[in-house]
Amino acid sequence: MKRLIVNADDFGLTESINRGILAAHRDGILTSASLLANGSAFDHAIASSRPFPRLSLGVHLNLSAGTPLAPAARIPTLVDERGQLYLHPVRLAIEILRRRVSLGDVRAEFRAQMIKVLDAGVTPTHLDGHLHVHVLPQLAPIVIEIAREFCICNVRCPAEDLDATLPLLWQAGGAAIAPLKRSAIAYAVTSLATRFRAQLLMAGLACTDSFYGLAQTGFLNTRTLTELLALIPHGGGAELMCHPGYVSAAVELAGGDLTSERETEVLALTAPETKEILARMGIRLMNFAELHASLPSRDIPGH
Repeated sequence: MKRLIVNADDFGLTESINRGILAAHRDGILTSASLLANGSAFDHAIASSRPFPRLSLGVHLNLSAGTPLAPAARIPTLVDERGQLYLHPVRLAIEILRRRVSLGDVRAEFRAQMIKVLDAGVTPTHLDGHLHVHVLPQLAPIVIEIAREFCICNVRCPAEDLDATLPLLWQAGGAAIAPLKRSAIAYAVTSLATRFRAQLLMAGLACTDSFYGLAQTGFLNTRTLTELLALIPHGGGAELMCHPGYVSAAVELAGGDLTSERETEVLALTAPETKEILARMGIRLMNFAELHASLPSRDIPGH
């Protein structure tokens, strides 16, 4: 059997992104979303998702942007002079190696983000990291500790079969700067995630057997989505990462590499032909709660 989780990142970043995610769930194939606990539209995400109990919600651990949820004075190595999170993964890794970032500060901020989600009445089904920060070798043990502390069974492992997915990226984007940059990111993240998978399994935590959407971030349209769906294998489940949303002034202000590309993803995820392809290929959609229920019992506190 082919089983697929379609997970949207950045839920709670802006209201227009929230609307796109919910449209992709209501009218399309999206089954899960990862909450950005310090996002400016977090409350909107919580309220607007309540009518959709089949949408499983996880936590998108973030050290790279926005106002921290732990008091800035308690996590001084993670914030800039304005008290904002600012460390993108490469700089974060460098600053950790230079002993300028306290892992205790990281733990405190991650716990604050978890607590905010729980206080909002959400029982998270999974964890992942904004910009894949959770697979950095120095942070992986903290993420595992957080998962076990809060009784979360599923953690994203973004290790992609790049031999299969990078040719699709190059066909879509050619030899331009954007696909070359995305290729480098995909290689780096997959390399780190391969080691991370072994750590997760040793800790008794679960992840999907395969992962897609890493190389195609920013290039996910109806055609590339169809190509990725053709790669879904039989087995213990796959995750397709996506970033749907609608363009707005808030999205432009948030920056990042994704603006109009988010609307393209909404169209791909809700296209009638996409559901037809799933049926033709024998792919069954599921969410992270169903993934855990289908796996053997794991030695996780509270389960």
